[in-house]
Amino acid sequence: MENETSNSTANTLPSDRIKLNVGGKLFETTISTLQSGGPDSLLSTLSTRPSHDPIFIDRDPEIFSVLLSLLRSNRLPSTARRFSKQELADEALYYGIDSHIRDAISPPPLSGIDASIVSTICPASDGLVSSFTAAADDGSVCTAHGGQISFYDHNLTHLSTVRTHLEDITSIRHVWPDVAAVGSESTAGIHFYNFSTARYIESIHWTDSTDPRIYKARVSSIADSSSQIFASFDCPHRENCILLIDKSTLQISSEITRQSGSASKNTVPGKLTWLPETGALIGSAITCGAFGYSGYIRMWDPRNGDVIWETSEPGSGRSSRFGDSFADVDVDVGGLTLFKVCSKSGDLAMADLRKLGNDPWVYINEKNPSMRFIGGASNSVLHCYKSQVFVGRDGSLEVWSNENNGVGEGLYRRNFVGKVEDSNRGVIRKIEGGGDRLFVSRENVEGIEVWESSYFSGAILV
Repeated sequence: MENETSNSTANTLPSDRIKLNVGGKLFETTISTLQSGGPDSLLSTLSTRPSHDPIFIDRDPEIFSVLLSLLRSNRLPSTARRFSKQELADEALYYGIDSHIRDAISPPPLSGIDASIVSTICPASDGLVSSFTAAADDGSVCTAHGGQISFYDHNLTHLSTVRTHLEDITSIRHVWPDVAAVGSESTAGIHFYNFSTARYIESIHWTDSTDPRIYKARVSSIADSSSQIFASFDCPHRENCILLIDKSTLQISSEITRQSGSASKNTVPGKLTWLPETGALIGSAITCGAFGYSGYIRMWDPRNGDVIWETSEPGSGRSSRFGDSFADVDVDVGGLTLFKVCSKSGDLAMADLRKLGNDPWVYINEKNPSMRFIGGASNSVLHCYKSQVFVGRDGSLEVWSNENNGVGEGLYRRNFVGKVEDSNRGVIRKIEGGGDRLFVSRENVEGIEVWESSYFSGAILV
């Protein structure tokens, strides 16, 4: 509880107490409460000032009351609802306790079975989002809409919008805190923009003076490590490769997996994933034609460009489920596990990246007959995040949760996420996790859905 004093109060206070005059309103608290904000905070500094008179701070007293309550109890009081997250964050930054408010207003740990839509990020102009990328640490997100990039911070507050020189952006990656790398299916090259200063930085193109077929190479997918950026390029004559770009110099350091032709085994990788623990790069390509889906998954050693492991589908043996090729692929980076969702049966399969072979797949069976997937799964997308596998089938979203923290059949439980009306919003095109949030975009639907866990989410539990 806030303890207010009047002007007639005696100036003598116990040694562990201190008075503050915030915007004309008096507060009395303990020195230890102020010092709990951290040694570098303004409040901790003020607590060491010898003064019998109240220390004046020219700020909003109502928000200060909320922040003081946060320092006392490590949680926000009910009065915090009167203010926006940005108002609380701005005041907390002034006092030097922004880390406290960030922890207090952050969503709970992401649990897929308890997730629900809490808001929608919708750019003011050209609300159809063509691509987006989320920061895995704090839940901020960059969206591409038309030829523009909009950045939203960890509070999902819009910070800036950058108009690029591209007509459309189909791939985007958050490669530095303030820098995004973008590519377009209609414009050659990979391009870098600083969205905090709204400034264009650099463009990099795949060229080869000895091969006239290498021209107007467009970017299909982007990934990065702490020191490198990986970008897959595709030329009009179907030549493609992966360029390794040095982050410190933004210069091409090497070129790997150069291939040519229109066969499915030579298609440009549409998804790239970097594995920090092994130093390997995983790429996958998927094509769809008159005879269904086909594609490949490959793992490279970027240091020499060698292929460590690969599989092509459809093919022979169980790995292709007799022609049931995958519709999407993703990697659980922390668990070193590869997942795929089959295009016909909708089955989910997993492979331990430490035990890859000719047929590494373990198919996860749904033991509840009422929840088994029936029908084609061509509109399926897959995303692994926080030891969970999120699958979008047309408009519905489901999660497979790893209960035993291991690899093997029967260790994952499947649940539907959200409500029935959520599945009617449109076909899911992309899923990506960031912080304790899940971001979902849908075909021909404006904006990006923000999913967070809540004990009162209304999720369908089976």
